[in-house]
Amino acid sequence: MKISQLRHTGMSASLRIDEWNIMPGQHWGVFATHSHTSALLVSVLSQSQTPEQGTICEPPERIGCVSLQEQQKLLDIELARDETDFLDQIDYGTSVEGLILEAGCRADELEGLLEQTDLTELRLRGFRQLSTGETRRLMLARALATHPHMLILDEPYTGLDTHHRHQLSALLAELSLHMTLMIVTSREDELSDFISHIAVFDEQALSQTMTRAQWFENPLLEQMKALSADRSEALVALMNAAPSDDRYPNPRVIMRDVAVEYVDAPIFSGVNWEINAGQHWQVRGPNGCGKSTLLGLILGDHPQCYSNDITVLGMKRGRGETIWDVKKHIGLVSSALHLQYRVDCSALDVLCSGFYDSIGLYQKPSAKEVQLAQQWLALLEMSEMAKASFRSLDYGRQRLLLIGRALIKQPALLVLDEPYQGLDYLSRKLVFHALNRIAMLQITQLIYVTHYEEDALPAIHHFVDFIANEDSSGYHVDIYQA
Repeated sequence: MKISQLRHTGMSASLRIDEWNIMPGQHWGVFATHSHTSALLVSVLSQSQTPEQGTICEPPERIGCVSLQEQQKLLDIELARDETDFLDQIDYGTSVEGLILEAGCRADELEGLLEQTDLTELRLRGFRQLSTGETRRLMLARALATHPHMLILDEPYTGLDTHHRHQLSALLAELSLHMTLMIVTSREDELSDFISHIAVFDEQALSQTMTRAQWFENPLLEQMKALSADRSEALVALMNAAPSDDRYPNPRVIMRDVAVEYVDAPIFSGVNWEINAGQHWQVRGPNGCGKSTLLGLILGDHPQCYSNDITVLGMKRGRGETIWDVKKHIGLVSSALHLQYRVDCSALDVLCSGFYDSIGLYQKPSAKEVQLAQQWLALLEMSEMAKASFRSLDYGRQRLLLIGRALIKQPALLVLDEPYQGLDYLSRKLVFHALNRIAMLQITQLIYVTHYEEDALPAIHHFVDFIANEDSSGYHVDIYQA
């Protein structure tokens, strides 16, 4: 495949490729300094957008794509199909096997594809019952069902636990023998051995191509690390400029013998957890173990929070408090929130909505709140997008806005469930360094979920580990200080 003089402008980004040759037998890693460039590249190469100018000669006949944008599109389709209002039970969406068959998988290939992507035990589970990592594996299975000649994977490891990351690496190595792979990533350690070449994109264009060996000698990563550290300090200074009063009771969170059980299986039981002032916690465990469920009990989003003994910021669940009474003191970043944030408000309004913990903005913010939101936009290098529609932005910029939305009110608790999803390298380092400084300076208290060891914050010394029971009856929870 040869790309010549390609130009394309999206809603909030532009892309230029003067010339790029992808030869048979080559597998490419794509490293973009800005997420909007890689998002536009994936859209053009997967043929979901047509370039305004230039030519793509001899593209593969069938191109498969796995991306967070495609995942959002599938959610929109599933929400449109939701028949909960017409049933006497919750409609959790199309089953895993149904979605794979719908993508074009032949019936005689289904079992092999389910096994290949470790979805066999989840085959009858509805789409909206899946964890982030499980959803990513489903999107891969749907792409493979089309028998692609080229497979484009945009941040394919995002949301996967350690076991499934290793499993995916082995699968991709096998697939590389039969098709061309292009992996878009913000993590240098996700460029597997079969990757032969690297394409580097700056804010608007393809800037360099090189071999894998040349990439590891490139100074770009060190330059970006230094830049992100400087911007992190600016972010922390912005939070410190308007400190909040510490008027919250201690312990911040109390759980007594908490259990969650669904009709088909127990999730966890016997959880006794206190979060005291000054403590930051990391929650760890495999995909589907119940990490997000545990966070949902704190946030009030899970229905079983009212059948358990849970107190959050001095408010005991089930004693008449509203979800808003608790949530207005909590900042949240999660894949679920990102998927739910489907309103078409402006980037500035997204940040202002953090003051009210609303999805969208439904009341007029004060002049002081607008001014602070504008300062956050400048810090995130998005001032020129203040009036841009949230949904017109690429996934990475959306995620940055949601992180700013969580931080802007300087909450009592900051709940971060896989916060780096969709971020480019520079933004990921920016947020990582900032969160660690925020924890060190006790600006707020963190409850933090990540599957990557490299993302563990040095300032966190308390851990909640989900460990599978030997009899396969859910998980038990180990709570400790390192």
